Amino acid sequence: MIDREEFKSNIKRIIKIDFGKTLDKAEYYQKYNAVAKALMEKIVDNWNKTEEEYSKGKQAYYFSAEFLMGRALGNNLMNLGIYDDVKEALKELNIDINKLEEIEEDAGLGNGGLGRLAACFLDSSATKNLPLTGYGIRYSHGIFKQEFQEGFQVEEGDNWLRYGDPWSIRRLEDQTIVEFGDGKVRAVPYDTPIIGYGTNNVNRLRLWKCEAIKDFDFNLFNLQRYDEAVEEKNRAEDISRVLYPNDSKEEGKLLRLKQQYFFVSASLQDLVKKFKNKFGRDFELFPKYHAIQLNDTHPVVAIPELMRILIDNEGIDWKDAWEITRKTFAYTNHTILAEALEQWCCKIYKKCLPRVFEIIKEIDENLVKELSEKGYSLSKIEKMRIIAEGNVKMAWLAIYGTHTTNGVAKLHTNILKNRELKDWYELYPDRFQNKTNGITPRRWLALCNKELSELITELLGSDRWITNLELIKKLENYKDDENILQRFLDIKQRKKNQLAKYIKDYEGIEINPNSIFDIHIKRLHEYKRQLLNAFHILDLYFRLKENPDLDIIPRTFIFGAKAAPGYIRAKAIIKFINEIATLINNDIEIKGKIKVVFVKNYGVSYGEKLFPAADISEQISTAGKEASGTGNMKFMLNGTPTIGTFDGANVEIVEEAGEENNFIFGARIGEIKKIKDSYNSKEYYDKIPRLKRVIDTLIDGTFDDKGTGMFKELYDSLLNGAAWHKPDEYFLFRDFSDYIEAQEKVEKAYKDRIGWAKKCWINMISAGKFSSDRTILEYSSEIWNIEARKI
Repeated sequence: MIDREEFKSNIKRIIKIDFGKTLDKAEYYQKYNAVAKALMEKIVDNWNKTEEEYSKGKQAYYFSAEFLMGRALGNNLMNLGIYDDVKEALKELNIDINKLEEIEEDAGLGNGGLGRLAACFLDSSATKNLPLTGYGIRYSHGIFKQEFQEGFQVEEGDNWLRYGDPWSIRRLEDQTIVEFGDGKVRAVPYDTPIIGYGTNNVNRLRLWKCEAIKDFDFNLFNLQRYDEAVEEKNRAEDISRVLYPNDSKEEGKLLRLKQQYFFVSASLQDLVKKFKNKFGRDFELFPKYHAIQLNDTHPVVAIPELMRILIDNEGIDWKDAWEITRKTFAYTNHTILAEALEQWCCKIYKKCLPRVFEIIKEIDENLVKELSEKGYSLSKIEKMRIIAEGNVKMAWLAIYGTHTTNGVAKLHTNILKNRELKDWYELYPDRFQNKTNGITPRRWLALCNKELSELITELLGSDRWITNLELIKKLENYKDDENILQRFLDIKQRKKNQLAKYIKDYEGIEINPNSIFDIHIKRLHEYKRQLLNAFHILDLYFRLKENPDLDIIPRTFIFGAKAAPGYIRAKAIIKFINEIATLINNDIEIKGKIKVVFVKNYGVSYGEKLFPAADISEQISTAGKEASGTGNMKFMLNGTPTIGTFDGANVEIVEEAGEENNFIFGARIGEIKKIKDSYNSKEYYDKIPRLKRVIDTLIDGTFDDKGTGMFKELYDSLLNGAAWHKPDEYFLFRDFSDYIEAQEKVEKAYKDRIGWAKKCWINMISAGKFSSDRTILEYSSEIWNIEARKI
C-alpha cells in the first residue's frame, strides 16, 4: 500500500523542482520521470539496508556485456505490490498509467538472449533474497534502432537516455581509473535498483560509464582547434557509447576489446577496494566473500586482470594469485558454434593491453607445463593452448582460469562435454555442470499477461505461483475441463486482439486476429533459420496461387529480429522476408488467407505483447546449434505449443510437456553427424520441385534486391557454399519437407479448438521447470555457495 496523498504530492513536487512546471503543464515524459523518482524515494531505505545485510557474508557478482532489462515502471510497480494503488493515484491526477509505460524507452543495454537471461537472473536473485550484483556497461546508445526502407534494415542510433534515466544514481564517489596501452580513462558507476517480488530486498545493477580524464583542452580551444579540444572526451565516451560496435576493421576490434576490459577492470577494482576497506590485505579471504560469474567470453579478460591487480598492485606472488583467481571465477558458455568461441588477435591484445597480454602468456605457459606433466602429446597441447596461431582463445582461458564451467541446457552441456570442449572435460571433469536457463514468471506472465495470471491465481486459490512456478503443475486437473479451456481460448483471443491493434497502430499493418498467429522472434542468425520459415511461407503462397480455394485456416506469420550491422547475409534474409511480405500482402487473389509482418525494432517491450498472443512458437534452429533459447520458454509459459527441432531447451520442453503437445521435426544431432561430410544440398534441390521453386525466387527476378547482389549470394551459399562454409551449412534443404509436414500437423490440430486448448494448457502448466528462480537457486548453491539474506 502507498499513502496516495503523499505520493501525489511527491510527484507534483518533483515536476516543480526538476522541470519548473506545474503538473497540468508537464509533458508525459516529465510525468514519467516524476513518478519514477517518487518510487525511488520509497525504496532507497530498503536498498541501503539490503546492501548492509549482504555485506555480512559472501556475495556473487554477475559480469555481463549485456543486461536486456526492458521497461522498469510496470515491472517495479508489480514487484512492489502497488501497481493498482499507483494506477488509481495517477488516475486522480489525470495521468494514464498506460501512457506512462509506453513513454518509457527500453534500456539500450542488451540485444539477445544472453542479455535477457542476465536480466531474469537479477530479478530472480532479488526475489529470492540472494546477494547478487550485476556489473556491466552503461551504453548511451544501445545496439541500434531498427527501421525498414524498401525492405532493407536501416540502423539508427538508439538514444534511450533522451528522456533521462530516473532509475539510476550516479555514484561519483566510487569512480576509478582504467588504463589501456594508449592512455587512461575514468570509469563512473551508475547504480540501478533491482526490486524483488514479495520482499523488501532491493538488489543492485552497477553499470560503468566511460569518461575522459580531461574532457576539455582550453588551450587548444583558444587556438580555435575546436575538434581537438574535445577529442579526448569523444574517444573516451566511445567506449561506452554503443553496444557491440561494428568490428569489421581493426579500429572496431580495438574498441570492442577496450569495452570488455573497461568494465571488468573497473568492476574488479571496485570489489578489491571494498574488500581492502573491510579485510585489509588478507587476500586469501577474497574467494570466501566473492563469487564472480563470467557471462560468456566477453568478460573473460577479468581473469588476467585480477591476476594483474593482485600481483602488480598488491604484491602477491604468482602461485597464490592464481589460486585466488581460479577460486573466485566461474564461466557460463552460451554457444556451440565454433566460430562464436571468441578469439582475439595477439597483435591487438599487445597494443591495447600490453601488461594483461604478458600475464596471459604466462598463464598459457603454465597450462603447457601442466599438460606436459600429465603426459599430453605435443599435438594435443598445441590444440589446447590459450595462445595459438596468433590468437588468444578466450573460451580456453575461461575454462582454465575458473573453478566451474556450465552449459545452459542439458543437450548443450552434453555437446560441450562430448564434442566442442571434450578435451577440457577430460582434463577437468569435475569443473563441468549444467544449468538449464530460465525466465522470470513475473515479467513474462504476471506482468505481460494479466488475464491469464488472474485465471491461474483464481484456480490455485493464491498467487504463490508467481514466486514458485512449479505450483502451476497443480492445474493439470483442468486439462480436460472444457469450461476452463474455453476461458483460456478467450484470453488468448483477447491477447491476439490487443496485438493486432498494436501492430495496426505501430506498424500501420492490419492483421486478422482470428488467424493463426505463427510467431518467429529472436536474433537474426542463419542457424536460427528464419530463412526456412520464409521458404515455407513462399511454398504455401505458391500453393494458394495454384488453388485459391485451398482449405486452410488463415495464418499471420510474424517475424521480429535484428541483424548485426556487419552481418550482410542476415540483412539479406530480412530483405527477402520483407519482399515476400510485400508480394503476399498485396495479392488479393489469395483472399487474405496468409499475411506476413516483420515488426520493426523488436525488443523486450514488443515481446511482452507478442509472447502472450502467439498460437505457435517457431524454434527451428538446426539441431545441435542452439545452446538453449529462452524465447521458447516465454511462449510455453503463455500457453503456446512449439514447432521446432530437437535442439537446445526444446528437448527439455518436450520432456516436460510431451512431444504429442508440440510439433517436433527435422534431422536430429545423430543424423546430422552422420550426413555432415557427405551432405549434398543439390540433391534435395533437384529432387524436391517445391523446394527448387522457392529457392529459385532468389535469382529468377521474382524479388528485387535493388542490385545489391545479396539474394544471389544467399542462393550461392545454399547451393555452392562459401570460402568459410559448405553448401547449406544449416541443413535447410534437408529439413524443408519435414517442416512443411509439421506445419500441416499444426493446421490439422488447430481445427480441434478444445483439443488445441488442451495442448496449450499442458504446455503452460509444464513450464514450472523453466523459472529463472530455479536456475538462480542452482547457481547459488552449486557454483557460488551463497545464501539468501532477507532484510
